[in-house]
Amino acid sequence: MTYSNKETIASLNILLADYHMYYQKLRNFHWNITGSHFFELHLKFEELYEDAKLKIDEIAERILTLRAKPFSNYSSYLKHSSIKESETNLIDHEMVSAVLEDHDTLLNQLKKVAEKADDAKDDGTLDITGTYIGELEKTSWMLNAWNQRN
Repeated sequence: MTYSNKETIASLNILLADYHMYYQKLRNFHWNITGSHFFELHLKFEELYEDAKLKIDEIAERILTLRAKPFSNYSSYLKHSSIKESETNLIDHEMVSAVLEDHDTLLNQLKKVAEKADDAKDDGTLDITGTYIGELEKTSWMLNAWNQRN
């Protein structure tokens, strides 16, 4: 099946919505982490949301490069994202588990974007998605290792 840039753009906009919701969840966790793992997770959540912020901008700029309009309001993010808001009262391991679930969602959407971009022969989008997938898989591996309960 051959996809057009229109389908790539639609999947990129969903990815953009997912990353916005992920970003906000990380801010929530950064602000609300407590307990014995406060210092390491406070810093880790900040590192992750700073990375997400850069990706949000890159995704939006890719959509613009493809001569389309990126979603740019929160109602669109809430409507189109598969990532949902989280409570503020989670404990450290619950927060990390929620982040790992979001990584699965992001990886799934990244693979959808890559499939559509590949069929549309959109090498620029493929380059971005390949890089993001590799980075996210490594981060997930590390968070999963931290989250193991012995």
